Amino acid sequence: MSWIVFITGTDTGVGKSIFAAVLTRELISKGIRVAALKPICSGGREDARLARTAAGNVLSLDEVNPWHFRAALAPVLAARKEKKRVRLREVVAHVRHVAQRFEVVVVEGAGGLLSPLGEGFDSRDLTVALEARPVIVCPNKLGAVNQVLLVLAALPKKFAMQAEVALVSQANPDLASRTNKSLLAEKIGGKRIVVLPWLGRREK
Repeated sequence: MSWIVFITGTDTGVGKSIFAAVLTRELISKGIRVAALKPICSGGREDARLARTAAGNVLSLDEVNPWHFRAALAPVLAARKEKKRVRLREVVAHVRHVAQRFEVVVVEGAGGLLSPLGEGFDSRDLTVALEARPVIVCPNKLGAVNQVLLVLAALPKKFAMQAEVALVSQANPDLASRTNKSLLAEKIGGKRIVVLPWLGRREK
């Protein structure tokens, strides 16, 4: 049976796609058969293309990202603008169909945990329906501890206990970024937290 990892975040634009790509490549380097999916996106397919490339182009772009919409809005609204509907059962069926061919499937959500993805469901609902292990991606800056704990509180207890946290380093580290991991570890344990290094240009 495949292992499904669901990458969610404390907000949009927090580094979910980069982390998902890094995780996918790391698993592949260990000889694991991995697929990376961005089932739903709006406002462009760059994240889906990154996921596809990270997994070695083992799936077509439309398999990686079956539901894509032009407007840069919450996916449920972007879909409605095109007179389309995305339903939870259809997304779950697609992910499970892909999972039959791989050992691990890395699924990236859109926006934060509670951002509406389709008609009547969000990333929390999709995580639960897939029985996936959540990874919460959060910028490593002031406020990160509160943001992570809010997402954990929003998850059902079973999934909150399994969830891992990826703190994404920022261009210019400060005191908060140097202490967030240790403070968060007091709440959830250090083994569940990873700090992803800054991968872009540093500001002068």
